[in-house]
Amino acid sequence: MRFPGFTDEWKECTIKDITKIEKGNGISKDQLSDEGDECILYGELYTKYKSEIIDKVYSKTKIDSTKLIRSQTNDVIIPCSGETAEDIATARCVKKDGILLGGDLNIMRFDKQDGAFMCYQLNGKRKYDIARVAQGVSVVHLYTEHLKSIKVVLPELEEQQSIVNLLSLIDQRIAIQNKIIDNLQSLIKGLRELLFKPLLSNFVKLGNIAKITNGSGDVQDAVSDYQNGLYPFFDRSDDVKYFRDYSFNAEAIIYAGEGADFLPRYYNGKFALHQRCYAIITFASNFLPRYIYHYLQTQNNYFIRNAVGSTVPSLRMDCFHKINIPFANKHMQEFIVKKLDTLCEKIDNEKHLLTLYQKQKAHLLQELFI
Repeated sequence: MRFPGFTDEWKECTIKDITKIEKGNGISKDQLSDEGDECILYGELYTKYKSEIIDKVYSKTKIDSTKLIRSQTNDVIIPCSGETAEDIATARCVKKDGILLGGDLNIMRFDKQDGAFMCYQLNGKRKYDIARVAQGVSVVHLYTEHLKSIKVVLPELEEQQSIVNLLSLIDQRIAIQNKIIDNLQSLIKGLRELLFKPLLSNFVKLGNIAKITNGSGDVQDAVSDYQNGLYPFFDRSDDVKYFRDYSFNAEAIIYAGEGADFLPRYYNGKFALHQRCYAIITFASNFLPRYIYHYLQTQNNYFIRNAVGSTVPSLRMDCFHKINIPFANKHMQEFIVKKLDTLCEKIDNEKHLLTLYQKQKAHLLQELFI
C-alpha cells in the first residue's frame, strides 16, 4: 500500500546502519520532585506503576544533568527493560528539544529519517521482532546489540512524512475516542451515585437475596480465540477467554477473586468461571439483577477494604454475603436500570467504535510497511 506519486523502491537495512543507540542513565523515584528540568523516564517507574512513558516529570537539582542526554526533536526512545516483552517493545518519538532523557531507555537519534515514521514502523510488524529478541524471565531486557539487529525499510523522506501524517490523524481520532469514553464513564459514575443516594437507608444483605458461588475452571484449559462450541470463560483478566464446557446457564454478576480493584461484570447465558472467581446468581424475585449490578459498581472501596492478603488482595465468600444492597420497589429499580443501561449501551457503542479505529490503525501499520 503506497501513496500516489511515490514509486522508488524502499531500501532495507538494520537499525545499526542508520543510527547510533545511546542509553539513558538511571533515575530513581526518590529523585523526583516538581522542580528542575523536564525529564522523560522509563525503567523503575514504568515497571512499578505500569504507566506509559512519563513526560513532564521533573528531576531534583541534586541530579547532575550534565550526565544525562538531552533530547533533540525526532529522537526515538524505547525502554531497555520491563515486566514482559510487550511492555518494552514500544517506541515513541520525542517531539521537543532539551528534555533530559533518563531512566532505563534506549535512545536513537535519526538525522536523515523521520523519527515518527520509525516509531510507527517499529510498532507495526517490527514490534514482534523486537519482542522476540528481548531476553529475561521476571524482568525482560532489550539490549542495545539486539535492537541494532532489527531490520527496517526506508522510503524517501517525503513518503515517510506522508505516512506519518495519515497515521497521526488516526492517533488523534483514537485519543478523542478515548476522551469520549472517559467522559461517559465519569458521567455514569456520577449518575449511579445520584440515583442510589436516596435509597441508602433501607438495606438487605446480598446473601439473603442471591446465591453466591465459586467457579471450577482452570485458565490453562481456556483459549484466547473464539471457536464454535466454546463458551465464555471469565477469570481475573479483563479479556474474555473461551472454554470447552459451561458451568453456569444463568443471569449472573461475576467477580474476580483477586486483584487491585474489584468491579463486577454482568453476563446472561452459558459461561465458565475460573476457580478463584465468584458468580452471583439465582436472585430473589423482588430484585432485578441489573439493579444489583449497577449498585455493586459503586462498591469497589468496600471490597478493597475487606480483601485479605498483602501480596495479592483476595476476596472471601463472606464479603459477598455481608454486603448491603439498598432496597427499592420494583418500579424504582426499573427506573434506575433503564437510565443506567441507556448510558451503558452508549459506552459500549463508543468502545466498539474505538476498537474499529484501533483495528484500522493496525491494518495500516501492517500494509504500509513491507
